[in-house]
Amino acid sequence: MDVYSALADPTRRQMLDVLRGGEQPAMALVRQFPQLSRPAVLKHLGVLREAGLVTQRPQGRERLYRLNPAGLREVDDWLAHYRLFWTTALARLEAHLEETHDY
Repeated sequence: MDVYSALADPTRRQMLDVLRGGEQPAMALVRQFPQLSRPAVLKHLGVLREAGLVTQRPQGRERLYRLNPAGLREVDDWLAHYRLFWTTALARLEAHLEETHDY
């Protein structure tokens, strides 16, 4: 699964948001998504792991999941072009407004 497909699902994006706060056991994630079954949460985590967005490590009988920020680098690189576009466009708008209005 590629990063963009993994991020297309809002539940997986919410899981990443939760994991921004730090490493979480799988069962803690299951409790944070009561609308989903345990197998559904684990399937979402598997997709995120396959896409390189999270890592997992065993601790006893539990699996701990952690955000892998390096997995988001591809998305960040892609978005950089749009950031540059908007920064340039907003700077032009600001210059235009300054020329046409007295502040």
